[in-house]
Amino acid sequence: MPPDIIIHNGVLMTFDDARPSAQALAISDGQITALGRDADVLALAGDATIRINAHGGTVLPGFIDSHVHLFGGSVELDCLDLYGVEGLDAMCAAIRPYADANPDDALVFCVMADYGILGTGKTPTRQDLDQILSDRPLAMFAPDHHTIWANTAALETTGLLQGGTVDAGSEIVMGDDGLASGELLEPGAYSPILALTRHGGREMLGLTTGKDPEPPATLAQRTMDKDVLAGGLAHCAAQGITGLHLMDGNTYQLELLSELEVEGRLLCRCHVPFHMKGTDPLERLTTEAPVMRDRFQGDMVRCSHVKMFIDGVMESGTALMLEPYPGGLGANGNTGDEVFTQDHFVACCVEADRLGFQIAVHAVGDAGVRRTIDAFEAAQHHNGRRDSRHRIEHIEVIHPDDIPRLVDLGIVASLQPGHAPTGHFFPPGSEDQYLHPHQIAGAFAWQTIRKAGARVIFSTDWPVIPVDVMPNIRAAIAPLDLGPEWVDQSQSLEETLASYTRDNAWVEFNERNKGKLKVGMLADVVVMSHDLTTLAAEEITTACACVTICDGQITYQRDR
Repeated sequence: MPPDIIIHNGVLMTFDDARPSAQALAISDGQITALGRDADVLALAGDATIRINAHGGTVLPGFIDSHVHLFGGSVELDCLDLYGVEGLDAMCAAIRPYADANPDDALVFCVMADYGILGTGKTPTRQDLDQILSDRPLAMFAPDHHTIWANTAALETTGLLQGGTVDAGSEIVMGDDGLASGELLEPGAYSPILALTRHGGREMLGLTTGKDPEPPATLAQRTMDKDVLAGGLAHCAAQGITGLHLMDGNTYQLELLSELEVEGRLLCRCHVPFHMKGTDPLERLTTEAPVMRDRFQGDMVRCSHVKMFIDGVMESGTALMLEPYPGGLGANGNTGDEVFTQDHFVACCVEADRLGFQIAVHAVGDAGVRRTIDAFEAAQHHNGRRDSRHRIEHIEVIHPDDIPRLVDLGIVASLQPGHAPTGHFFPPGSEDQYLHPHQIAGAFAWQTIRKAGARVIFSTDWPVIPVDVMPNIRAAIAPLDLGPEWVDQSQSLEETLASYTRDNAWVEFNERNKGKLKVGMLADVVVMSHDLTTLAAEEITTACACVTICDGQITYQRDR
């Protein structure tokens, strides 16, 4: 039978050592069936074969973003984005027209509000936001999604103005007047605010609780949620993405994605975790996680990993550090906030490993990273060593002594180049507020970790930064120069692309099916607008996806 699709006139980067390059490939029934020279592959075409001319662009395995929050990112595509906005006047100019244009929203909700958005060096308060809107609830999400700032009306509506009891690691920051200041740290504090959003906070339940909506979502709500997820998946496909590793999860999300698959609207393969909270009893992991995993084991929708948080983020002083933060963040000896007690965390890692799950842990600070390594080591001691491919997400600062332990224990470093102050996205200059000079050598240390021999994979953590692939690649191959105290962590183009394709397929235990252009592999392919190898590192963002193919189906095609 003739192939369904032929891609020709391309520069194929196969990541297959046996055949590292080719000009063309053929696809039939969702698999790659031929690679070779243009003439040989085109000779296989039939009348119904779709021919895609790559025009000399790089052809790659489809990109896999190995750390995203799909539901939240999809919803935020329609929220007011405050990236780059600074100062109260600019905030007013952006927020007030948006509020006027959305009079029925119970909450005026903004995203990507920088910690320094006021331009004063001080964090926003409810009084600051009251100057923008005082008669309607208003809230802003920080880019890292660990902090929300809310005005007085939002705090009153949610019952947070007087403070309240929150989970360990979360905080309703109180002002000198005895009332909430407006700053809410971590999901245990800000979840009531999210309940006011258009989707009622359902988009964040996989992150804040890991449980399903209660009461259950209505048919109208499910339809709305599926539609927004479909929009987010289309946005990902337009970046050349064919696979996503979600880092928040619940059964509800898995059900929605499965329904989208049946409806023909699931444009990317999705791996969804069981989310274990520090406040959850160990029995929840033992009884609920295997049931969730066994129910969802398809090629397009799959549950196979457990996600946990060990700490917060450095910008708010909640990431766990080995010593107190510098300056104001280190007041009263602050070394961050413990999301899990270490005994409970170790017990959860041991049990998840015993159950055969892959484990992915958010660990930002050097103490959080060390605690996670200790827990993975304990799991190996209790259960024996296996090919677990356990992951540490972020590793924004690591003590040099712990880097060899990543290698020895086979731990995967799951990193986001665009998060670094060198990554062109967040303005550099405030690192001394949360890092001591001697910690810089282990900060955002992609190349240091790679050179030590640990496996490195790349992702965005969308919506912390956009899911767009090429800006994140630029962050890895052309980082900003912040001076001699910062080690050059530049990655090569080939190893960066490998980390986004072949290695992200490997980390999901799918290296026999994905991540290479090879006969017999699943037909997840992206055709780029340029030959990436001919572009200067600083110009890599001029390239974009022209055609995306997932499971042998064209999921995105750009007009040339």
